[in-house]
Amino acid sequence: MARVDKLLGILRKNGGSDLHISPENPPIVRISGDLFPLGERKMQLEETGSLLLEIMTESQRKDFERTSDVDFAYEVAELDSRFRVNVFLGYRGISGVFRLIPNEILSISELKLPQVVLEFTRFSKGLVLVTGPTGSGKSTTLASIIDHINSNSKSHIITIEDPIEFVHASKAGLVNQREVGNHTKSFAAALRASLREDPDIILVGEMRDLETIELAITAAETGHLVFGTLHTSSAAKTVDRIINVFPTDQQEQIRTMLAESILGVVAQQLVRTVDGKRRAAVEILFVTAAVSNLIREGKTYQIPSVIQTGRDRGMQLMDQDLLEFVKRKIIAVEEAHRYAADKRLFPIDKEGLLYR
Repeated sequence: MARVDKLLGILRKNGGSDLHISPENPPIVRISGDLFPLGERKMQLEETGSLLLEIMTESQRKDFERTSDVDFAYEVAELDSRFRVNVFLGYRGISGVFRLIPNEILSISELKLPQVVLEFTRFSKGLVLVTGPTGSGKSTTLASIIDHINSNSKSHIITIEDPIEFVHASKAGLVNQREVGNHTKSFAAALRASLREDPDIILVGEMRDLETIELAITAAETGHLVFGTLHTSSAAKTVDRIINVFPTDQQEQIRTMLAESILGVVAQQLVRTVDGKRRAAVEILFVTAAVSNLIREGKTYQIPSVIQTGRDRGMQLMDQDLLEFVKRKIIAVEEAHRYAADKRLFPIDKEGLLYR
């Protein structure tokens, strides 16, 4: 076992999500959203460097030397666990973050997400985006959606990830997973190639650049169901982010293409529950004819109003979900206020937070 495996064992035993290794700090784990040091002894520069370099392949070391950061997946057989790892060079030296990837892919019900999310799996073509900040559970939600399709549909699913997190075994359908760096040069290169690989479903782990976004929209337009992620906090901001990636002279064309191809957005963030756990609060947009017109006409600022009045279709704003959580005493008012877009729903007075 590598030396870091012991620390990863402690992380898993305590139900943590992340392990942080950095010089002049003790190892730190994240449990239910909070950071906790493992002891008081601070790790030295040479120690963190050797600890992290020990688990890297020669190729990963070369990538790190060239770019000063590297992403990869790390598996510990003795712990029956996989981790997503990022090693980076910082002010104090080499640091690393390990994210525990659950072995079991949970269903939408087990994740306590609205069942209406599975409506997106019924389409044969179009673009579906799962968005949120880093660490908000986007990969977990997408894994659940892909597993549902894999279990219930005779479809060919291609995933493009950096790195591969959840490993899918083929069930009713066929799943092929590709990892950027190991199996393909880039998201865009793999996405372009996937169009010649007879896919029904394409998962793009991160739509991080103009070329990848343009290819994803094209794939969705040409008869494929495409799932992707963005680091945006709401449905309206997701649409704006996609359009604003493109040069001004292309944005009108992209609005038209996006209006015709996008099926919906699931925006999520993890909130702390009253029992100290974490749960996803979600905003859901289904793109109706009215929403398509708003996108085409550049009136995305009106999308929240459409969501607010679309509850019968399964749509909901993030604030509506937070309000429901407070009413059901799932989260505290303070937590809702922290994540709400409209803070007035959870007002503050001199005594603290009041729910009215």
